[in-house]
Amino acid sequence: MAELFLAALILISCSGLPALACGCSSSLPGPDDTGPSRGSDCRGRWGEMSSLILLLSGVTLALVATLAAVWQSPSPLLVLEWAHPAGQFVLELDGIAVIFLLPALVILGMGGIYGLGYMPQAKAGTKAGRVRFFYGLLGASILLVPVSRNGLLFLMAWEIMALSCFFLILTEQKEESSRRAAYVYLVATHAGTLALFAMFILLADSNGSLDFPRASTLQGATVNAGAVFLLGLFGFGMKAGMMPLHFWLPAAHANAPSHVSAFMSGVMIKMGIYGLVRITSFYLIPPAWWGWLILALGVISAIMGVVFALAQHDIKRLLAYHSVENIGIILIGLGCSLLGRSSHHPALMALGLAGALLHVVNHGLFKSLLFFGAGSVIHATGTRMIDQYGGLLRTMPYTAFFFLGGAMAICGLPPLNGFVSEWLIYLGLLHSQTVGAIFPFSLAVLAVPALAMTGTLALACFVKAFGITFLGTARQDFPIPPQEAPSTMLLPMAVIFLICLAIGLMPWAIVPLLQEGVDSWLGAVSAHASLITTLVPVTWISLGALLLLGTCGAVWYWQRSFREDHYQQRPVTWSCGYIKGTARMQYTAASFAEQLVRLFRWGLWSSVSEGRAIGFFPTLTHFTDHTPDLILDRLIYPTCRTLTRAAFWIRALFHQGRMHVYLLYCALTLCLLLIWLL
Repeated sequence: MAELFLAALILISCSGLPALACGCSSSLPGPDDTGPSRGSDCRGRWGEMSSLILLLSGVTLALVATLAAVWQSPSPLLVLEWAHPAGQFVLELDGIAVIFLLPALVILGMGGIYGLGYMPQAKAGTKAGRVRFFYGLLGASILLVPVSRNGLLFLMAWEIMALSCFFLILTEQKEESSRRAAYVYLVATHAGTLALFAMFILLADSNGSLDFPRASTLQGATVNAGAVFLLGLFGFGMKAGMMPLHFWLPAAHANAPSHVSAFMSGVMIKMGIYGLVRITSFYLIPPAWWGWLILALGVISAIMGVVFALAQHDIKRLLAYHSVENIGIILIGLGCSLLGRSSHHPALMALGLAGALLHVVNHGLFKSLLFFGAGSVIHATGTRMIDQYGGLLRTMPYTAFFFLGGAMAICGLPPLNGFVSEWLIYLGLLHSQTVGAIFPFSLAVLAVPALAMTGTLALACFVKAFGITFLGTARQDFPIPPQEAPSTMLLPMAVIFLICLAIGLMPWAIVPLLQEGVDSWLGAVSAHASLITTLVPVTWISLGALLLLGTCGAVWYWQRSFREDHYQQRPVTWSCGYIKGTARMQYTAASFAEQLVRLFRWGLWSSVSEGRAIGFFPTLTHFTDHTPDLILDRLIYPTCRTLTRAAFWIRALFHQGRMHVYLLYCALTLCLLLIWLL
């Protein structure tokens, strides 16, 4: 199976070549120089369809290999000799890797189909070819990361992932915002990669080679282990986008094409979570401060991520900050599991890790669904600003339905999948209060109200996002009236929505997969067999979800039948003497969330410009607010500007352009060195 998976990776990595090769020819002008010729248009269509077929073929092969690995024991392993002396080329599809691979493969394939309608080669030309090429490279590198068992191989896949994502963010390279987002991402990801280089060097010092150690074979109570953990937390945390290392994420997600944003948010940032899960599995008993640190960072990321999302007016930046929030929820589960492992509390450990791993799967699904829905709205309207939407439910009913499904899932509402993973994390935190629990570890229950507040704020945020986008009346007249997305964009949304619903209705089907992941993390295949099934009432969750779904369906059917039987023409609602409402009478993104945002003004540092209405006949006034990122815009940019001014001042001071001054510098340096040596 490992050999089949490697063949699938090669196929996926080469999938974009036909589109790239045909991209230039499809953008050439026709005989009348008014647009692409019919022949070049056909070549472009052939190129993108060939790329899609190669991509879907590779995804299918990888899915077969991954699903076969679930029932294969021991895990499929591929060992090849290669030139460098620091270990072997090793691939392994164990329980942890499978959990990260399955949603990645689904989203990768659905994103390829979505791109046919969102960025067709006939319209985008060379740009669409570049996107498909780097999209395939990004997908192959991301799929290689979880199965790599050698540090050098891991870093090679990590770097390909970073560079291909950089070029995808830079798709609209003529836009200054895209260039800025791409270069901020590049600097951030390479800062994290430098930390990973140091981490693997220290890990090789403990293990004897760059090959990954087996689970639970290293001692955690050492200085080397602490340094490995901190370096990994920085390097992997940068990729995951946890606070305060999230600063690259909002702009990168906002400026990439929407199906790329879906793959980045749903899959790529989870590679940071995978790295944390993998390195913590190496150590038998990790110190307690590891769990407390991850738990604290998770709480901060969850709360502040959703608060920043509430203050956004750009729909893709709003979804990007919700990625930070959900990374925080995953970290809460991972921190809970580390505390359980440190305190020898199997229930706390198993439930926390199972909830974190399931939320990795769930977030990848519903976040990609939301980005696909947002991409359909942007494709129809040409703008990302929520305040310019309104009333789109009438013209885009299917997109609205799928977006609503994703919003319910991300808010943790049953019967969708987000409820199940958050419920597992709740159970894990509450198990810290069982009889015999050590007092310091029982304080983990304080994360429960933080998790509850995160869910409440997420619900308020998506009421804002869905209501202002799809309900009410149109806030502006678009040159081309918004229309429903094409079938190639609706099909991926339908598939992912059905998977979200299936996990919410049948959580028992994914429990064995979670158990395999927990066993792989512990390094003992049968040490805690069926522990999750014993602790989690999955049957009752499934029955409750089915009952709720049936009740909602019955109410909808009754309401529809009643309306048809008693339908009559309703008069127009009296609206205070106005003949017709205007856009100014509706909520905006700022006004809807203003009261909640005001509560967190201390952490947002929003820039507000408002005028005051004074007198009986006040003049025209205005209100604008902008919430820049606290780390990037309030800290990093000002610091860089200060350092740049200082560097120019030092250059003007010391670079005189006179040879005798430079000789004097050399003489002073020699004198200082002699004094220091003496």
